[in-house]
Amino acid sequence: MITIDYFSDVLCVWAYGGQIRLDELQKEYGEHIQVRYRFMGLFGDTRTRIGDGWQDGGFEGFGRHMQEVCRQWQHTHLHPDVWTRCRPLSCTTAHAFLKAAALCLDPSGSQDDREKGRILGQLIDVTRIAFFERAQDISKLSVLLGLLDGTSLGADAVVAKIENGEAYAALHADAELMKTYGVLGSPTYVFNEGRQLLYGNVGFRIIESNVRELLSSGPVAGAPSWC
Repeated sequence: MITIDYFSDVLCVWAYGGQIRLDELQKEYGEHIQVRYRFMGLFGDTRTRIGDGWQDGGFEGFGRHMQEVCRQWQHTHLHPDVWTRCRPLSCTTAHAFLKAAALCLDPSGSQDDREKGRILGQLIDVTRIAFFERAQDISKLSVLLGLLDGTSLGADAVVAKIENGEAYAALHADAELMKTYGVLGSPTYVFNEGRQLLYGNVGFRIIESNVRELLSSGPVAGAPSWC
């Protein structure tokens, strides 16, 4: 069994488009890998990052750029209002919501339970789809709580984890781990306790080759790799 720390921002189009690779990895190697979901705040302030920072037309221009990006993926269904009309102010609310959900599923925060990890992964996917495919403003807690309908998670329990600070503490832990591993962007796969990182729009076969190498290297710590 190998552990993968998967860092992403829910507002990142590359994580949205790359979700299919993570799904396939879990389908092919589910019994041999454990994915731990981590969050990073690339879009913590979208007015600055996009509204002021995107030189080619601000939010409107960025929305057009996202449409161009998603045309390369047949599996994506980007809503035309994303960033042009639907403009979440921050990813932080969604990340705190998802961390709160994770803590409700597993108070220890270890994410070691496979079934609970599956439920969390589905909720993360649903959250991304709400924004990218339905143009829902996932910086609003009321929108996020509506995504719990049909799940085993109660809204009151999730809100309690946000209000008492536990969710934000868990987000802080992710930020500290980012520094430790040297994670720079979304999405990033971290293997072998930070010794191997794959960042950005990486093909599935490259990700898979890293997993296969780690699975075949044996249990000896510090064993040499020839790949």
